[in-house]
Amino acid sequence: MVRRIWSRICKEAELWLRATSPGIIVLVGVILIRIIGGLQPLEWMFLDTMLHLRPKEQIEERVVIVGIDEEDIKYVGQYPIPDGKIAELLTKLLSLKPRAIGLDLFKNVPVNPGSKQLTQVLQENNNIIGIEKILPPGEIPAHKSLPPEQVGFVDLRNDGDIKFRRYLLFTSDPKNKQNDKYSLGLQLVIQYFSAEGTELETGINDEDAILIRGKELPRINNSNFGGYVNVDHGGLSILMNFRNTDKPFRILSLRDIVNGKVNPKWLRNRIVIVGNRNSSAGDVFYTSALPTPKLEGQIYGIDYHAHAVSEIISYVIDNRPMLNSWVDIWEYLWIIIWGFVAIALVRMSESVWLKLFSVCVAGIVLLGCGYTMLWLWGIWIPVAPNLLIFGVGLISFLFYQYDRFLRGQIEERLNTIKYTFNLIHNGPLQTLAYGLRHMRVQDVPLEELIEQFEKLDQEIRAIGDFLQLEALGEKEILRLGSGLILDLNRPLHYLLYEVYSSTLERKDFEYFKTLKVKIRNFDPIDDKKLTKNQKRGICLFLEEALCNIGKHAQGVKRIQASGEYIGNQYKLWVKDNGCGIKSKLENKGTKHCKILAKQLKGEFKRESLFPKGTICELSWIPMKQF
Repeated sequence: MVRRIWSRICKEAELWLRATSPGIIVLVGVILIRIIGGLQPLEWMFLDTMLHLRPKEQIEERVVIVGIDEEDIKYVGQYPIPDGKIAELLTKLLSLKPRAIGLDLFKNVPVNPGSKQLTQVLQENNNIIGIEKILPPGEIPAHKSLPPEQVGFVDLRNDGDIKFRRYLLFTSDPKNKQNDKYSLGLQLVIQYFSAEGTELETGINDEDAILIRGKELPRINNSNFGGYVNVDHGGLSILMNFRNTDKPFRILSLRDIVNGKVNPKWLRNRIVIVGNRNSSAGDVFYTSALPTPKLEGQIYGIDYHAHAVSEIISYVIDNRPMLNSWVDIWEYLWIIIWGFVAIALVRMSESVWLKLFSVCVAGIVLLGCGYTMLWLWGIWIPVAPNLLIFGVGLISFLFYQYDRFLRGQIEERLNTIKYTFNLIHNGPLQTLAYGLRHMRVQDVPLEELIEQFEKLDQEIRAIGDFLQLEALGEKEILRLGSGLILDLNRPLHYLLYEVYSSTLERKDFEYFKTLKVKIRNFDPIDDKKLTKNQKRGICLFLEEALCNIGKHAQGVKRIQASGEYIGNQYKLWVKDNGCGIKSKLENKGTKHCKILAKQLKGEFKRESLFPKGTICELSWIPMKQF
């Protein structure tokens, strides 16, 4: 009993080891590909998709966008908008008591009229944040009247697929590494919480993180973060958790503010960001994480900064999660666990459909885990590597099943051959032995011996037909109109000889009876590149051409069939001296020949000869087709 159980355990362990080895190779391969960054685009795509599929969120009331659109440009009658009109806009906004105003417009070059008025407004109000561009290429300074604490950079870093998913909060000044530069979004957040007496602090668990009201902002803490591999963030960056709705912010226009057509409650104690929302400004960025019906796959720069500000404020005040990831060791442990789940699912059942169902269910569960972790807790966990493992495993399993099927077919044919040998041994060989024995002693009449050998002939032929049909299978044989069955595994020129001879021996074509000269020659051809269906089609082409002569070539005396190389082409043609083509209508045989020529990437022609006769020709380049 113990020995039986131990034997069963050893056998099962051997089967698991055999099934596990390919799976482990796939698992290690996927991990190595991920380590070198080969799965980044796939992981980014899944991140964008899961962000896009989250439930719709409410509008963010604490952040308001004043977007200068095409109608505003028409209203002002000048572009860029002159400084005087911007000064008027800011004055109107200030009168409505917002906590902070972000001016997302470059003002390093005066745009008259009104430059002095704009300078005065900026100097007299410390809650207005201007912008600059600090990263190469093309650095752009802020307005000269703004102190450093009222300036934020607007540089954004894109990923390898030219889409934007990160937001840089602060970085070192490229010209002076000792000074930190703050982004527009972070400056606005500082202004917002400063109005409540809350200052930004250094993180407790992570000294490089930002702490606000006792909450650390999750940051992209190294070059390997989530799906990112060896990415230079250039400072403190966060992953964008876009607000998922068609209208995430209240959007007002310049003309609405200037003309007083807004509710003051919309702006009081809010963060207001002023900037371009028109296509002529070119301030757009690519993303797939948002439903953007007006700009499919794109988002205005001012909206991007608004999402970053909203993400931080909502995290601190509302506990809306910011996006984070596991450390590397947990991510790869997660990938390994799911890799072994895939291996176990393939091994647990012998049913093909159950395996397919199990892998599909596991893939759905994996996607569900990734989606839930991202939605509820803001954790970006690996999904793409394990889905790739499932896919590779599924494809490998299908190939394994196909290989198993082929092996089964071979085994079945071997069994057929063995069975046929038994038939020969028990039938024809016994008959032959009986006839030889009596022939030697001459103890039976000659007629009886002849009858035995006739029986032997019939038995051998019957078994031969059986062997062809059972061992070769329908896809590897061809039955001609004469009743002859051809093995398509034989060389093509042999088949052509048999087609020629068998067809001309048919008694049901009247014009074959008038033939006086019959010439045929088929050069050997390298048919390794030809499929069985193509060999069948070539043989049927020859049979069709010969049958057409037997049916239609009135007065024919001479026929010539030839297959030969001319240059690098192989030309197979049949020529006669009959009456020629009487109708130009294409029959089914001609259409099939044209289809065959197209498959062979060759040519087909059928035409009359002078002074009489017809030629039917098929030509192709044997080694070029596939």
